[in-house]
Amino acid sequence: MSTILKINEIKSLLKEVDINDAMEIGFKAYSNGQSIVPPVGELLFNNPPGDVHIKYGYILNDDYYVIKIASGFYENPKLGIASGQGLMLLFKQQTGQLVALLLDDGYLTDIRTAAAGALAAQYFAPKNIRAIGIIGTGVQAKFQLQHLQKILTYRDVWLWGRNERHAEKLKHDLGSNWNIHIATSPSQVAKHCQLLVTTTPSETALLHADDIQAGTHITAVGSDTAIKQELSGDLLKKADLIIADSLPQSKSRGEIYQATRGGFIQTNDIYELGAAIQDPKLQRKNDHQITIVDLTGVAVQDIMIAKSVYLQHLLTQQDAQL
Repeated sequence: MSTILKINEIKSLLKEVDINDAMEIGFKAYSNGQSIVPPVGELLFNNPPGDVHIKYGYILNDDYYVIKIASGFYENPKLGIASGQGLMLLFKQQTGQLVALLLDDGYLTDIRTAAAGALAAQYFAPKNIRAIGIIGTGVQAKFQLQHLQKILTYRDVWLWGRNERHAEKLKHDLGSNWNIHIATSPSQVAKHCQLLVTTTPSETALLHADDIQAGTHITAVGSDTAIKQELSGDLLKKADLIIADSLPQSKSRGEIYQATRGGFIQTNDIYELGAAIQDPKLQRKNDHQITIVDLTGVAVQDIMIAKSVYLQHLLTQQDAQL
């Protein structure tokens, strides 16, 4: 009989899982050709604005495969509903049997994205960081900071959002763990920070080449469709190192897609995250370089987090029976 895991149990199980390590294993498998990940299935909506992503795949010689459905409907908060929704389905790879239904309401997608952001910072952020900059004020902005907290000791943060009230609320929600400044523009954030994370569904560039100081690292997580864009093409052209979580996906979505389509960069200028974290020659060489990691979200992340939660569930059950 299939296991049904609801959001509260999923959150409890996640406390015992090393998500950052799971993401690193997944990205390595992906870049090493050890996974099967078909193109993203996608539904885009205009009224109200929203998008639905269907991501699925498996790791070779593993026990499971995963199908994930996750959505973002950006006017939901006006209705008192979270913008992110979704679920994950975990099947046996050998028989196709449904093992677990994870009713996560999009939470696992948010967490695996934040963990990938921390992984990007771990390998590509400069050593000399005076402050962290966050563009956006939603759930992902909060999670990105919380996961960065696990690997960085820096506590000064500059935060910008289109709605100042939302920015103040996020500052309040994050509490005293951070020294947070509310910025009046994305460029003001970039002026003060050497590590930037962009987390919005913007369709027009928020950061430009002239905004960015030498030595800055940017993790871009908001642009996961063909129409979203947070970084200008001239900014990617200025970068010394550009990393994609998925080279195939970067041909049809994300910051890299926008910049290549505009003629600012060439695809042979890009390296893949799973390959770069295994090869020091593809990582930051000094604290003067500008580096960008473009995270569009890859099914291998969903495979790893769904499997990790389910295996932790089995372990918890075994412990309870002893």
